[in-house]
Amino acid sequence: MNDEDRAKSLEQILHSPSYRLAYKDVDFLSDSRLRPVRMQLELLKPELIFEEHNVVSTVVVFGGTRIVEPALAEKRLERAKARLAETPKDPRRRREVQRAERVLDKSRYYDIARDFARLVSATCQKQDRRDHVIVTGGGPGIMEAANRGAFDVGAKSAGL
Repeated sequence: MNDEDRAKSLEQILHSPSYRLAYKDVDFLSDSRLRPVRMQLELLKPELIFEEHNVVSTVVVFGGTRIVEPALAEKRLERAKARLAETPKDPRRRREVQRAERVLDKSRYYDIARDFARLVSATCQKQDRRDHVIVTGGGPGIMEAANRGAFDVGAKSAGL
């Protein structure tokens, strides 16, 4: 084998997927047979991050994504009523008003979730230790309200 062939062979070896370190090989890590390993990593990552931030315990808050702040729900109802006033016999417009009324009725839960998170966060988070940190799915609605409640008092929260 001459020097040129040796160099080509070495190049092929170094660029071969089997030569890559496992943790740097995205194709390998994406293999369906490694799903359990990926799941372990998905659980381990937030655990380590919580540890770094002195999070001792969490309170998970999940809830409806369609629940909005009362002020926004009121505006939406006003708009729906205004559209209905333009065409009072339109069944779609009537349903819009009914839907907006239901959303407004449920909007009180937004404030309840925000108040709950504010209370828990203000009471349980100290400079060097964080107990009962609010954790949500990171979505809108109730989860947004809970994250905002923690933010209102300068506390940490996590949206996953």
